[in-house]
Amino acid sequence: MELAPHLHRLGNDVVASYLIDLPEGITLVDAGLPGHWHDLHRTLTELGRSVSDIRGLVLTHGDGDHIGFAERLRSEAEVPVFVHGDDAHRVRTGEKPKTAMGPARIGPTLGFFAYGLRKNALRTRHVSEVVTVVDGQVLDLPGSPVVIGMPGHSPGSIAVHIPAVEAVFVGDALTTRHVLTGRRGPQPAPFTDEPDDADASLDRLAAVSASWVLPGHGAPWQGSPSDIATAVRAAGQRAAS
Repeated sequence: MELAPHLHRLGNDVVASYLIDLPEGITLVDAGLPGHWHDLHRTLTELGRSVSDIRGLVLTHGDGDHIGFAERLRSEAEVPVFVHGDDAHRVRTGEKPKTAMGPARIGPTLGFFAYGLRKNALRTRHVSEVVTVVDGQVLDLPGSPVVIGMPGHSPGSIAVHIPAVEAVFVGDALTTRHVLTGRRGPQPAPFTDEPDDADASLDRLAAVSASWVLPGHGAPWQGSPSDIATAVRAAGQRAAS
């Protein structure tokens, strides 16, 4: 799905990853679920590109619904996979703390897990080799992605700012569609390790200049990072009251 020139989404509002297509090559942000491998190839074909044009895959964090086809891409096409050092162990092993599930409705929850099964979530492979990144680092990839530390959802959660497409990719630092309740609109994401840290990280997002805020779950947000950060924080306060 083309969102804007050079900016494409793979997947849908349930689980999404992103492709940035620039003359110097392609940068991917997140890898969705294993079944999104076919979405990747379909988009590449539509663009007249191939896997050999992909220069790197940047993961916003290490959860299974974001690393889907990462190991396949790394092992078959030798594409480097970048992740914050604090989530490297999670990416390699899948180990993560248990978090409270929080509010849920049967229909949306079953729909989320059913979608995962259709996209081969149970066949997700951990990534055996990664390149670790740190907060503030500018990556030598198409679009010169800037790493923004956003700890909270996981210790190594990051946002990825690519000024060339006026977009910031936020993973699960927030959501615009709660996968367990079906509620739409900016709000905190479920399965967050440290909710207070995630809330504090919204200040870092608010300081970014971009026209798109792109989450791993939910509709793309076309507007100011500052505005969506305010909306997420307000939604979290309403839910807690």
